[in-house]
Amino acid sequence: QVQLVESGGGLVQPGGSLRLSCAASGSIFRLYAMGWYRQAPGKQRDMVARITSDGSTTYRDPVKGRFTISRDNAKNTVYLQMNTLKPDDTAVYYCNADVSPAILKPMQTYWGQGTSVTVSS
Repeated sequence: QVQLVESGGGLVQPGGSLRLSCAASGSIFRLYAMGWYRQAPGKQRDMVARITSDGSTTYRDPVKGRFTISRDNAKNTVYLQMNTLKPDDTAVYYCNADVSPAILKPMQTYWGQGTSVTVSS
């Protein structure tokens, strides 16, 4: 089994910054792409940013230039640095990882429990 634990959410004023972290643990043979998704109240869950195992990144248009995704492969951890936050960024942020749990086992996708981010004055 694989666990993803997020941290770093909270309340921040517009224009402020937050850094989210997500650590993967458990039965991990190989960790592939990792990503951050978010879900605002009454809306669907959308991809925010993703990063491959070799560091290639993809961002959703509304966060380009403001958010930066990175990862520490030695720690099986992915980060999301969020700058110039806006009220529209308010959502529950979920970590996501594609993991092969053992040799010859197929890749599976795992999700964290989510961390809440509120941008408000």
